[in-house]
Amino acid sequence: MTNKSVLLVGIDPELVDYTDPALPPGLNAAKVRAALQADVARMTALGFSVTECYTDLGKTAAAVVAEALKKSSYDCVLVGGGARIPPANLLLFEKLINAIHEGAPQSKICFNTNPADSAEAVRRWI
Repeated sequence: MTNKSVLLVGIDPELVDYTDPALPPGLNAAKVRAALQADVARMTALGFSVTECYTDLGKTAAAVVAEALKKSSYDCVLVGGGARIPPANLLLFEKLINAIHEGAPQSKICFNTNPADSAEAVRRWI
């Protein structure tokens, strides 16, 4: 068991625009939630303590992440694709990264390639 902590940061799956051609085809909120829950279970089985942090599309996103980082320290923070892949989310992505950098400078930052490979992304860094 690792006893390492992970914060998963992402846009609430209900708010993601799945018609955006930058995102993988065939995704929807239910599929994303199911994949994320399976990955959380996998990370937990690997010994990671996992906290999920879902945000809106920008109005309060950085503040939500900053608040989560005040409540606990994390060995790794993962930022999901819904926040960083669509070009329209560039400013949101920058705000999230800066909130993480400011609130958790000791944490490793990683990125998944899809909702089902978060565990692999985390394992690359911790």
